[in-house]
Amino acid sequence: MNYTDFDNTVAWKKLKALSGEAGQKHTHFDFAAKLTAERIKNCTIPMAGDLYYNWAARPVDEPILEALQSLADEQEVIVKYQALAEGEIMNTGEKRRVLHHLLRGQLGKPVIHEGKDLGEFYRNELKRFSGFAEAVRSGAICGASGKTFRNAVQIGIGGSDLGPRAMCLALDNWAVKKGKKKLDAFFISNVDPDDASAVISSVDLSQTIFVLVSKSGTTQETLANELFVKDKLAKAGLDSGKHMVAVTSETSPLARNPAYLDSFYIDDFIGGRYSSTSAAGGVILSLAFGPEVFAEFLAGARDADRGTLEKDIQKNAALLDALIGVWERNFLGYPGTAVLPYSQALSRFPAHLQQLDMESNGKRVNRFGVELKYATGPVVFGEPGTNGQHSFYQMLHQGTDIVPLQFVGFQNSQCGDDVEVDGSISQTKLKANLAAQIVAFAKGKNDGDKNKLFPGGRPSSLIHGKELNPAALGSLLAHFENKVMFQGFVWNLNSFDQEGVQLGKILTRKVLAGNSEDSALDAYSALLGI
Repeated sequence: MNYTDFDNTVAWKKLKALSGEAGQKHTHFDFAAKLTAERIKNCTIPMAGDLYYNWAARPVDEPILEALQSLADEQEVIVKYQALAEGEIMNTGEKRRVLHHLLRGQLGKPVIHEGKDLGEFYRNELKRFSGFAEAVRSGAICGASGKTFRNAVQIGIGGSDLGPRAMCLALDNWAVKKGKKKLDAFFISNVDPDDASAVISSVDLSQTIFVLVSKSGTTQETLANELFVKDKLAKAGLDSGKHMVAVTSETSPLARNPAYLDSFYIDDFIGGRYSSTSAAGGVILSLAFGPEVFAEFLAGARDADRGTLEKDIQKNAALLDALIGVWERNFLGYPGTAVLPYSQALSRFPAHLQQLDMESNGKRVNRFGVELKYATGPVVFGEPGTNGQHSFYQMLHQGTDIVPLQFVGFQNSQCGDDVEVDGSISQTKLKANLAAQIVAFAKGKNDGDKNKLFPGGRPSSLIHGKELNPAALGSLLAHFENKVMFQGFVWNLNSFDQEGVQLGKILTRKVLAGNSEDSALDAYSALLGI
């Protein structure tokens, strides 16, 4: 495989020429003329989970698409994806394989590591925690007082919190409607004691099981919160060993530890932000909604992964999304991306994608440690519609920066509980707002009063389907994971480590040890009463 910096490719030169002569940016795509019903119909790619990706309101035409196809071919992104799935060491910083795809299904030859079939290992862990969840849900496993569990609280931070929390929230209403929900899911992540205190005060500890997630078994914030919870359990007269399970690696101090009901395993090949389909997400989802729901979620992700092996970019939603994002970032100069789900169930999905994208591709050196001369990952943010419309859409519509938008919407609500007001139900109002925003951003509005003028030319994509269910959620998650992966391949990055989070941890340990040897650090610590 060939690993080349983006600006050394033939495709870079083609795209640079298309973006405008003499460095002038091709920033205006005439949406008013080009965003027609025919274009909207034709610019659609089927996805797994009965979803569809529509890119009609993105600023690309046939010459640009041809150049993007050449880029994908030249950078061998599908070849690299297949190699990643089959166990090639893609995390060059930590010299590790990258195997989150294997959690949901094998995409090629078996992955063998030190004589161990890792696909079989992941399947066995899935079977183990699925059986455990069934036993908890049925009442076969109870708490120290003999009461059945009614709450599950995950203790973790970063990828051990953001993804699993987003997935649990996404399926909560659906599970209630389908009669699948047995346990309420809660999350403790921040080392701020107010976070743990608020959760603990809202549950009956005698009916609560805690899921401690730390791959290393040494994560400072997570272990602090574990001790906070154990202290509360002890004060309530409850044996914490009968109220807590661990999700960790087989080499961590949490593994096979009698202080827990059980331990379920992931390994170093599953990055935290890519771990929602591992035990890190699977235990809490299976406890709350049942193993069969988690299996449907995995199936949606697996089907999406398989479809993403398609080489034709106009048949591969994740790849096309990634490549258009590269066009917008590197040649149109757009600094960010807003993720805007018109579904309250996806309220924390943008926060998960923020970590997924910015921790993966927020890099300034290539996979070999050489400094790059072009922009890489964008700033990612978002909120559910219509809330965001009353918050930051002002800047998106009339601000000085153009921010590409990624909308997500569904025909039906999850709960089906609705009311008609002014001639339409709330779900119809939600969908009408979504359709209106896409067109308003793209086409804008002329007005003699400049304060009321909307310049338009704000690009967007739309992922849509009938309902947000487990399979659709799995497909949606895999779409963005694979989009980020492809962009990393194009930019020649290592998208699978996160050295950028380490320096702060080192300095924190110095502060706590009282030997910072840095007067500025000491001064700020003093301001905070340390």
